[in-house]
Amino acid sequence: LTETDLLPQKSDAALVALARSPKGTKRYGLARLVLSSGAFIVTSTTESDLGDEIARLAPSELLISQSDTNLVSEGSSFSVTTLPSWHFAPEIGVARLKELFGVADLGVFGFDNTPEILSAVGALLGYVNTTQQHVTPHIRRPVFETSDKLLGIDEATRRNLEIIEPLTRDDGPTLFKTLDCCHCPMGSRALKAALMNPTREVKTLIARENAIESFMGNRALAEDIENFLSRLPDLERLSSRIALGSVRPRELLALKDASPLLKDLADKVLLANDPYLETLAKDLVIDARLASSIEAAIVEDAPMSLREGDVIRSEFDSELAQLRQIRDDAGSLVLEIEEREKKRTQLSTLRLEFNRVHGYYIEVSKSQASSVPEDYIRKQTLKNTERFTTPELKTFEAKAISAQEKGKELQKELYERVVAETAAFIPAIQAAANSAARIDALCALASLAFENNWVKPELTKTPGLEIRGARHPVIENTVTHYTPNDCVLVPGRRLLVITGPNMGGKSTFMRSIALIVLLAHIGSFVPATDAKIGPVDRILTRIGASDDLARNRSTFMVEMTEAASILHHATDKSLVLMDEIGRGTSTFDGLSLAYAIAVELSTARKAMTLFATHYFELTQLADTYPEIANVHVSAIEDNDKIVFLHEITDGPANQSYGIAVASLAGIPHSVIKRARGILMGLEEKAAKEAPWQLSLFDRQIEESSPEDPARQIVKEIEKLDIDNLTPREALDILYALAQKAKNL
Repeated sequence: LTETDLLPQKSDAALVALARSPKGTKRYGLARLVLSSGAFIVTSTTESDLGDEIARLAPSELLISQSDTNLVSEGSSFSVTTLPSWHFAPEIGVARLKELFGVADLGVFGFDNTPEILSAVGALLGYVNTTQQHVTPHIRRPVFETSDKLLGIDEATRRNLEIIEPLTRDDGPTLFKTLDCCHCPMGSRALKAALMNPTREVKTLIARENAIESFMGNRALAEDIENFLSRLPDLERLSSRIALGSVRPRELLALKDASPLLKDLADKVLLANDPYLETLAKDLVIDARLASSIEAAIVEDAPMSLREGDVIRSEFDSELAQLRQIRDDAGSLVLEIEEREKKRTQLSTLRLEFNRVHGYYIEVSKSQASSVPEDYIRKQTLKNTERFTTPELKTFEAKAISAQEKGKELQKELYERVVAETAAFIPAIQAAANSAARIDALCALASLAFENNWVKPELTKTPGLEIRGARHPVIENTVTHYTPNDCVLVPGRRLLVITGPNMGGKSTFMRSIALIVLLAHIGSFVPATDAKIGPVDRILTRIGASDDLARNRSTFMVEMTEAASILHHATDKSLVLMDEIGRGTSTFDGLSLAYAIAVELSTARKAMTLFATHYFELTQLADTYPEIANVHVSAIEDNDKIVFLHEITDGPANQSYGIAVASLAGIPHSVIKRARGILMGLEEKAAKEAPWQLSLFDRQIEESSPEDPARQIVKEIEKLDIDNLTPREALDILYALAQKAKNL
């Protein structure tokens, strides 16, 4: 899609082609094109990473060979178009790249020896050529992306962290919605692209951080820049419409008006005295000849389309001016001919009219029709009137209609010429759009950082994370009081076993650390009081799970599949979030798996891991494995009610608050009372016997468990025969009950 009205403002409609390596290796090429902006990206990946790469590229439509349809799972969110296998021949890709970019050697692109990419490129460009009737000249040179330059975020992690899409409601909060205070659609799309493709290139990240710091230090300047950005049209999509020849007159006028705005914007950006912003500012300025040529050709109040009226200025072309003069003078000439014919014929009912079917004609009433001159030629007979024409009227009609039609045809030709001349400026327009989008995204991040007291992270070469006062960027503004927490993951302390009650904040803490790392890898400031972030190659998460009925997978199967992916991909530079692993199966199976996975991550993979669990037995891992440490979420219980402190503290939790949370959720008191009794019995028996010898359905445990003291008082009151008590007896009983209540 390239039609502005059909495209979402803040998202791209991307076409992606997928091709298998023709050499028989298990490598796959991906080519991504956004026709509305000309952005062209290519990459190569392995079979295990294919699904994650497709998710990262976020296609609206995927091109795939008829022989490879098994590579795409059913129920995908994008449209799948199959093509015959010959479309994916590498030699076709080579030929089309050479033709499109006018190069003799593909070595300039960096993927000339990657047949799977060439195969994908060939199919993609061929498809564009077919659907658009020609390969559009505004497609930018392909950018070859490699995994070592990007922070890896798989599909599950992107979903679990709610980076772009919410987990539940369609209108739920996400990181992108929180960050997106951009002032033009181009900026929003640039910000989304950065979140989907976080970079590991430290020089780029530091340059962005410094630019944000400049905007934070001069808020008045930043606000002036934002004002200019809000007045810009969507230059990115406008350039593609120019290339496709579908640009509207008013869009050209918007481009003309944007030219001086871009110059003023560049001047403002240069005042920030930042090297990175200076580089972007240089690309903002478009040759003034573009604006002057549009102004010379297009009328100031041009209609939406050529069909709706005059678009080209009459003074722009002498022939057009003559044709319009004839057209515009036709009205006065008609009146002149009518008056002359009335005088000549003395017919009071004579009128000169025009319609699209019969053209110009002289109309006379039936009663006077017999008195018309001999040179009148009958044209049409109606019930009450007769219509005539004359040699003079025929000549006038031919001239007037011809002038009108010729004028429309000539205007169309002239407009196409103007569009073709404007197309010469497409590279400059695209460069300006790219710079404006990046500046807008940086302004948005600076504004957010300034308003929320975010800090500039220190990107170090030292392995590990040291984050103080970490906050969740989405949640911190939705609660009255947010409790910041520290997170230290360094060699010697690679895995934190996090225990504590549900709703205590374990998942929020884990997600906050992951999102801080992600923000640091788009060049943003982060919600913390201090952050030192070493090299990170991936963020991997296993948070929450549900049945995948479409693929016949249970909750536990989904959980184990995600865990398996983490264990295969995690390295000593990976940040791993594991939340309640093993809960989808029996207690001992789950505990055993959680134990083994934690040990594998901390010893073999040496990944930086946050490992939340309700298996308190796992807190003993810290006694055996030096890389593992315990932390817990603080909570206190007061009068059978739980109070969450949301504070991460060193050491394991000293108790479970599951029953208290159940009570808070509204579980009936009778159930809570029975659960407490069973728990006390189990704990008492567990102290004497091995845990695996316990039976949850042991009636002895339930019946021998201590009764709730408050319930004992209630039973005593129920047994009282109040009507037969003397005042003295009633007073003694009341004192006794009061004393028991005080001792609870």
